[in-house]
Amino acid sequence: MQPKSRTIPVGRAVLILLLALVAWGSSLSPASAGQAESAQALVDRSRITLEEFVADQEMGPALTALLQRAQAVLIYPQVLRGAFVVGGSGGSGTLVARDAKNQTWAGPAFYSFGQASFGLQIGADAAQVVLVALTERGMTALLTTRVTLGGNVSVALGPVGAGAAAATAGLSADIVSYSRNRGLYAGISVEGAVVSTRRSLNRAYFGKAVTPTDILVRRSVKNKNAADLLNAVKKAAAGG
Repeated sequence: MQPKSRTIPVGRAVLILLLALVAWGSSLSPASAGQAESAQALVDRSRITLEEFVADQEMGPALTALLQRAQAVLIYPQVLRGAFVVGGSGGSGTLVARDAKNQTWAGPAFYSFGQASFGLQIGADAAQVVLVALTERGMTALLTTRVTLGGNVSVALGPVGAGAAAATAGLSADIVSYSRNRGLYAGISVEGAVVSTRRSLNRAYFGKAVTPTDILVRRSVKNKNAADLLNAVKKAAAGG
């Protein structure tokens, strides 16, 4: 004689399913929420970094002049020298890009920065770095998953000091870099640095898997919390 099968009441089955879904969601949401918070903190620090660079008397005038013709801007609020010793990523940053047709800015997309040897000329352990893509080749290179600066794209240190703004007109590099350490111009060479996309932060910030092209070219996703960063870039690129 076969044993009788037990039938779970519909209401109880629904309750069990709901509890299972809640438990599953709870197990995933903290990590996702944590990455989203980290991404937003990086966005906010990027805005502050750019504003500090623009306000800097040594770099500000030239950087502002470059931003007026920039196709994209990659901002690293903190790049650590020590991380390169163990082969880790030197820092994380945000990339925003301009639409040449309507002069609006989109983003950010999230990136890492790594370099085998990091020449902090004034001997400290950390710096802020801003990379300005002036050409289509420079912009296209940054949209790839991974690019080595100075490889397929040329890089140059941005001019500083008196007359620096006028000197920007003669720059022909694909990407121009500026760096600061402890509030002072650092003059760091980014030649050989590897810039890579941070897929996990892109996913966390926009709520789904997206590429830099989706974010910056197709503009298929947006995050309203990036408004302050985009407005800061827009203001700087407008000359003030």
